[in-house]
Amino acid sequence: MAYDLEEQEQLATLKAAWKQYGNLITWIVIIALAGYVAWSQWNNYQNNQAGQASQLYEELLKSVTDKDAPKILRTATDLKEKFPSTAYASMGAFVTAKAFFDSGDLKSAKSQLQWIIDSGKSEEYKVLAKLRLAGLLLDDKSYDDALKQLTGEFPAELQVQVEDRKGDVYVALGKVTEARKSYQAAIGKMTDKDPIKQLVQLKLDAIGGGIESASK
Repeated sequence: MAYDLEEQEQLATLKAAWKQYGNLITWIVIIALAGYVAWSQWNNYQNNQAGQASQLYEELLKSVTDKDAPKILRTATDLKEKFPSTAYASMGAFVTAKAFFDSGDLKSAKSQLQWIIDSGKSEEYKVLAKLRLAGLLLDDKSYDDALKQLTGEFPAELQVQVEDRKGDVYVALGKVTEARKSYQAAIGKMTDKDPIKQLVQLKLDAIGGGIESASK
């Protein structure tokens, strides 16, 4: 697919911005969303098991702060094996995936996210894991695999993030029209107060977004 010089420059600009800021932004958004889901589920699941899982999760956070890799993995494994039905098991997998990512162990990071997708009990967590895994696959240039993670039915409250990530993958593939549609779909589902609306709008503008451009 051929593009004019202006579109090529726009794609190059957006790809460079993603490389510099994309991972930091998406990790922050996903960990924040995961924390919100955990808080919601805590209100509906306050029992002894959740309390024990909470203690293990706190140990995991301390291990991450201390950068104690063996303890991080051991505690995350305990959470998944002993309390797989709690929100903290998936939360622990997210935190562990982030720790592995920061250390450059992308294979282990992907494994943690895949566990959430395969064994997590919360549909919201599964979607968040798919979003983050799609981001890692995008970085690996495994674009088709990234899009597979973003295919299917998703909760309404997370469709913005799904469309945004689809746009990122389409940009990497050079599919400007599809990228515009995804970014526009994401923006259309957001309010002016949404914290990532400006970011998505910037990405859309970088590829010549807007109603007029989308109709080309």
